[in-house]
Amino acid sequence: MTKYLSYFALLSIVLVVPACSQPATQTAADGRYETGNASRDGIGKFYMGREISHVMGYQGAGWLERPNREVEERTDLLVEHLPLEADDVVADIGAGTGYFSFRMADRVPEGTVYAVDIQQEMLDIITERVANNGAQNVETIRGTVESTNLPENTIDLALFVDVYHEFSHPYEMMESVFTALKPGGKVILIEYRAEDPSVPIKPLHKMSEAQARKELEAVGLTWKETKDFLPQQHFLVFEKP
Repeated sequence: MTKYLSYFALLSIVLVVPACSQPATQTAADGRYETGNASRDGIGKFYMGREISHVMGYQGAGWLERPNREVEERTDLLVEHLPLEADDVVADIGAGTGYFSFRMADRVPEGTVYAVDIQQEMLDIITERVANNGAQNVETIRGTVESTNLPENTIDLALFVDVYHEFSHPYEMMESVFTALKPGGKVILIEYRAEDPSVPIKPLHKMSEAQARKELEAVGLTWKETKDFLPQQHFLVFEKP
């Protein structure tokens, strides 16, 4: 038996089904989040009108490393368009198996890639891959649901690929990223386009440009541009003033 779920098993996690999200009914004590009846794919917690989705667990590692991912999502173009210098310090937030961590490591041979995840099982996969392929500029950091645990004022770029919508505490997580960024540091947010009904992903696993901008600007980040050269996803660029 394979240690990862098959591609077909993972379809049940991410492929589109009708949404049944209910309006929020109760505001949390801090006034930031609301709670209500959970939809099939959500946790019943709402942020700025958006229901937060369930997290894809480590059992879904096979989905992240599926052979046709590069063709489907043009991950090669994604990495190529990252504004990186050879000595940059970058963070792959919600790194999973390190799919992007190792690709970014090739772009920053004199720098460092922090692979951040809250699941130790995912970090163990990355650690094993580091040992096998010798990518010595990839380091793992275990975060929490409220913090990346990245060192303050050290990061040139933070990358989020199809993960932000799963954060149970998005405001707190982005506050920790804001603190970790150097002045002028960038956040690249990749999310499936909610504006495009032809993208075959469940609604709670998509985000619109307007929603993404509203949420990230709330922590003080400045939106710079949105690029749509990817076949299914937004490529949003934010910057720390």
